[in-house]
Amino acid sequence: MTVLGALRVPDELCARVPAEERGRGRDDVRLLVSRGVTVSHHAFGELPGLLRPGDVLVVNTSTTLAAAVGGRLGTDAVVVHFSTYGDDGRWAVELRAPDGRGSTRPRPGGPVGGVVRLPGGARLVLEEPLVPGAARLWWASVSVPAPGGGPRGLPGGVPGLLARYGRPVRYGYTERDQPLAAYQTVFARPSPDGAGSAEMPSAGRPFTAGTVAELVSRGVRFAPVTLHTGVASAEAHEPPYPERFAVPGATAWLVNAARAGGGRIVAVGTTAVRALESAVGADGVVREAAGWTDLVVTPRRGVRVVDGLLTGLHEPRASHLLMLEAVAGREALDRAYTEALSRQYLWHEFGDVHLLLPEEGARRALT
Repeated sequence: MTVLGALRVPDELCARVPAEERGRGRDDVRLLVSRGVTVSHHAFGELPGLLRPGDVLVVNTSTTLAAAVGGRLGTDAVVVHFSTYGDDGRWAVELRAPDGRGSTRPRPGGPVGGVVRLPGGARLVLEEPLVPGAARLWWASVSVPAPGGGPRGLPGGVPGLLARYGRPVRYGYTERDQPLAAYQTVFARPSPDGAGSAEMPSAGRPFTAGTVAELVSRGVRFAPVTLHTGVASAEAHEPPYPERFAVPGATAWLVNAARAGGGRIVAVGTTAVRALESAVGADGVVREAAGWTDLVVTPRRGVRVVDGLLTGLHEPRASHLLMLEAVAGREALDRAYTEALSRQYLWHEFGDVHLLLPEEGARRALT
């Protein structure tokens, strides 16, 4: 067993409340920095000094939805997590059971044809598993009585339902519900059609307007992408399902130009990696792209354009770690996570962050 596989994150290292409730602001978190197997410890406010003029930070602009809604399936209370919407107008959802402490726990999926009664007279009908043989996510049709419909372009009137009755998705390691604003990053931009992420693109959470301004003043550039995240597999640690993404033409141009000039491409979050790597060809050139991505970045596939990654700390069995290994290598991850535990870094979306950079002098090939 590798070092990482043997690690266990103690409950006391789970960040239970946002950083601004523990300290002075949302940027008051610690920053673990890995350059190969060399590890150093910093405050997040030191980030501008750790990057170089010409580097590009790729950020996810997806806004976080209030994607959890309580309902009833027969006589059972359930919580519906709205994950994403399909091209046929259905929604991929996860049904969970209330745990009695304000959070939820897993429950068996289905049944086929099951009807969930939602607030405001809305109804959800379970039709089939998203993936045959897997019970966690299901395709469901949703009906919301007028005037509950949301922005034009999303099916089922679900945005209006979420805006009125939803709350942010949260899990048992957090202390209590937080306002939706606590789950928005400084980069979040509402989509005209009401689309967004079921769970926060949390690597961008510590950034403030002041941090962004300082980075820009030092010659670091920002490149926006969008990837609407579905609900995570908090217990089973499954690979991510297909998600909607967009890489604008201006971002593709900026990334290609920066790489040609020797700048490093640093993704802010695993969602930004997935989006950007979905838009790069085998020739190493990033092109404008949009639609669905089913890309799963693994060490075998590798990364073609991303040089570094700013991300949170993930559970030792999380599928995200395969992406981190593709960026930095297994030895670097083993060393970093051993250090994070010994120095008592905080895990999860309200916790501390980890910056993986190439070793000094290292540069990924353009193809």
